[in-house]
Amino acid sequence: MANQMINNEEEPEIIYIPDDEGNEEEFEVIMKFEVDGSDAKYMMVVPLESDDDESDEVYAFRYEEDGDDLKLYTIDSDEEWEIVEETFNTLMDEFGGDED
Repeated sequence: MANQMINNEEEPEIIYIPDDEGNEEEFEVIMKFEVDGSDAKYMMVVPLESDDDESDEVYAFRYEEDGDDLKLYTIDSDEEWEIVEETFNTLMDEFGGDED
C-alpha cells in the first residue's frame, strides 16, 4: 500500500519545529512514508520533551526535501488526514503494532 521507512536501532532523526511563539522544539521522526498514487511524502514525529509523561502524541506533516532543506506542511483537509491515518495504522500493524 505504501513505501515505508521505519527507524530500527538506528540513530534517531531529530528535527526542530518552531511553536506558535517561535521557540524551537525537538521532535523525533518515528516514520516517513509515501502514499501510493501520490508524490506526497509524510512524516510522523513525537516530541522529545513532554510536560506530560502520559502523553504519546504523534504529529503528522507532509514534507518536501530540497537538498538539506526540509519544508513541513500541516495536513489541512479531512480527506488527506484520513489517508495519512489509514496508511500509518497499516504500517504500524505490519511493523508489529503495540508491544506490551
